[in-house]
Amino acid sequence: MNLEQLSQNKLKTDLLDFGPGDTIKVHSRIKEGDKQRTQIFEGVVLKKTKGSGIRGNFTVRKISHGIGVERTFFLHSPNVLKIEMIRQGSVRRARLYYLRDLKSRTIKIKQKRLTSTKKNKSKTEASA
Repeated sequence: MNLEQLSQNKLKTDLLDFGPGDTIKVHSRIKEGDKQRTQIFEGVVLKKTKGSGIRGNFTVRKISHGIGVERTFFLHSPNVLKIEMIRQGSVRRARLYYLRDLKSRTIKIKQKRLTSTKKNKSKTEASA
């Protein structure tokens, strides 16, 4: 078995479709000594790198007590238990590094709206 075949076995198939500008909650497993616990990190996605195979990662930023905190997670890591979508943001950039220089009060990301065709599709699916 080569490296590619081994990495294909480790890929997660039930990944949430999110991107830069979205607000998400990441449930990650933290190991301290012989104990394990789940830690939730909620923030705005600055970047998402697909990478090839298991190399994909994403960076989440939040403001905690007035200090900006960024954390990078691997998409297919066994330590990432769950990713929840809180809010979909509409941005025009793939990398939101400019948010690092803004104060927390001035960070405003527009919320993504459903188009009329998506609404109509969901109504027809619900009635069927």
